[in-house]
Amino acid sequence: MKFLLAALNAKYIHSNPGIYSLKAYAERQMERDLSDALGKREISVELGEYTINNQMGDILKDIYLRKPDMVGFSCYIWNISWVMELVRDLPLVLPEVEIWLGGPEVSYDAADVLQREPGVTGIMMGEGEETFLEVLKLYADGRRDFSSIDGVACRNEKGEPVIRPLKKAVDMSAIPFPYEDLDDFEHKIVYYESSRGCPFSCSYCLSSLDKSVRFRSMELVKRELDFFLERRVPQVKFVDRTFNCSRKHTMEIWRHITEHDNGVTNFHFEISADLLDEEELELMAGMRPGLIQLEIGVQSTNPDTIREIRRKTDLNRLKSVVERIHGFGNIHCHLDLIAGLPYEDYESFRNSFNEVYEMKPDQLQLGFLKVLKGSFMAENAKAYGLVYSAKQPYEVLGTKWLDYGSLLKLKGVEEMVEVYENSGQFTVTMKELVKEFNTPFDLFSDLAEYYETHTLTGASHSRMARYEILDGFVAEHIPGKAAVYRRLMVYDLYLRENLKSRPDFAEDQTPFKEQVREFFAEEAVKHRYLSDGYEGFEARQLIKMAHLEVFAGKTAVLFDYRKRDPLSYNAAAYVIEDFFN
Repeated sequence: MKFLLAALNAKYIHSNPGIYSLKAYAERQMERDLSDALGKREISVELGEYTINNQMGDILKDIYLRKPDMVGFSCYIWNISWVMELVRDLPLVLPEVEIWLGGPEVSYDAADVLQREPGVTGIMMGEGEETFLEVLKLYADGRRDFSSIDGVACRNEKGEPVIRPLKKAVDMSAIPFPYEDLDDFEHKIVYYESSRGCPFSCSYCLSSLDKSVRFRSMELVKRELDFFLERRVPQVKFVDRTFNCSRKHTMEIWRHITEHDNGVTNFHFEISADLLDEEELELMAGMRPGLIQLEIGVQSTNPDTIREIRRKTDLNRLKSVVERIHGFGNIHCHLDLIAGLPYEDYESFRNSFNEVYEMKPDQLQLGFLKVLKGSFMAENAKAYGLVYSAKQPYEVLGTKWLDYGSLLKLKGVEEMVEVYENSGQFTVTMKELVKEFNTPFDLFSDLAEYYETHTLTGASHSRMARYEILDGFVAEHIPGKAAVYRRLMVYDLYLRENLKSRPDFAEDQTPFKEQVREFFAEEAVKHRYLSDGYEGFEARQLIKMAHLEVFAGKTAVLFDYRKRDPLSYNAAAYVIEDFFN
């Protein structure tokens, strides 16, 4: 018999650690249990990873050709619509297949799902390792009555839903390391789990339902991190809900990856910044640039909102810590805000945005509340006047503090932040442009309004077109400084790459052509600026490998593309003081 565990990921670069964990745990137990029930009927477990961008017909075809006896789908808000399409089509081409579902999107309304979807055999609720193993044992034993297994929702003889209590949480150290090799993870993010659960009770989050935190054995964790480091994996993303909830656990892992740093691997952690202490900060200050990156959930700076969503945040401490980390210059920081929370109206959110922007994050993620099944937020939706989409991902449409029109304005702000801030393509320009407005929020709000009034919203724009649009925005809002900002945009463009075609608004470089040629001829001999990696190249080659731009006819800047910032990936830039001598 064959059980296929299938995952529909949001992007190709993503993987689903859940199905790898289920397979690894079940196979280890099966090896130990060969003389018991599992020995009666051989069962193989296979994995199938797809994306929601695949054609559903192609996924259906692949599953059909594998000829599984059972298929299990991992269900989340971002993929449930596609999963249900497959759930309804699979029995038409594989009439004997038995379909199982699991994951947060089906764990909190399992009875409803069973009533709506006759093609579903059962649902594995909550943590799946032990439950999946027990289901496999029954299949191996030739039985089909799953109603005795904790963690399962199925039907009785009358076809009525039977919902069993959740299984006891599994021992984290009993779960085998799921990565036997990394051949299937080339060009993909590798996810890793060193703990489960969360000590906090944020009302919008399902992790708050499990307030216990369980840690994997540190001996195992270090051995597994060495596996990644030895293979020079580009990025390992920890999925621990609040990685630094245990100082001892955090310090051991951070010390280990610092001491065994391979100069390549980046580790991503989701943390609460206000929990970091001085010893942790001192360790972070000495890390290689790019060794770690941090995602920090601020969500709101409104005290009433923070209290209502049951978060415990020392905002002053958080600001101080983020400022310290920013000062280190070696760690990428990603700060999150959520629009649509209780007590947060448009003006309040504007204040939250401005406070977080002033923390100088490398990325500011403006998200919109998702009202998840089973969450405290969903239970209190009526009290908040909270309305949200009936379809996944259950995104907020309005609250008693924030109407739909205001949310649409914030959607515009979100797009502008993504394009002009988070992309990292307008770093120098935006640093100056934000000074022209009362607050950072006002800049992005005005940009969004400019897009709307010039019918630019919703269209697909090239990178160069984004600069041209910003040029038009500046000309309309700050006409006296158009030339200044054109130079800044050209500077930003060359920071990213040695352009093959220049924008129309760039200054003519023809008057300096001979001086530029002479500069590179001298550089090919003396290597005053272009040294590492440039030896042995002639001037005509150096001109293609680096770029020299003259701004306002008086300032010459050399862009070095072999020497890049490890965090922003911007080229090194040098002002050539003696260029006009």
